[in-house]
Amino acid sequence: MLDILLSVLILTGAIFTFVGSLGLARLRDFYTRLHGPTKATTLGVGCLLIASAIHSSADGDLSLHEVLVTLFLFMTAPVSAHLLAKAALHIQVKSLAPMPAQEVDTPTDPT
Repeated sequence: MLDILLSVLILTGAIFTFVGSLGLARLRDFYTRLHGPTKATTLGVGCLLIASAIHSSADGDLSLHEVLVTLFLFMTAPVSAHLLAKAALHIQVKSLAPMPAQEVDTPTDPT
């Protein structure tokens, strides 16, 4: 049963990591490329680290290194993505996505 769980975690991690890396390589602009490593790749590496922690704990050795790295990864990936996006907005990196149409506010008659 443990082998099946580890296999599922490793395959899931590999698929998420591959999809995140593919998104980083294939997406067209900075803002959409930002989603690849911060979403999918983080989940993929997290699954691989959890599988490693379970495997090392099954032998009787309790290894918290993988758990700590996983927690650090899940805490820092969203923060780094947010800071990268804010820096890109600050230096006015252009997006390929069209801007949404702005609504014009019409004054309403209070009577």
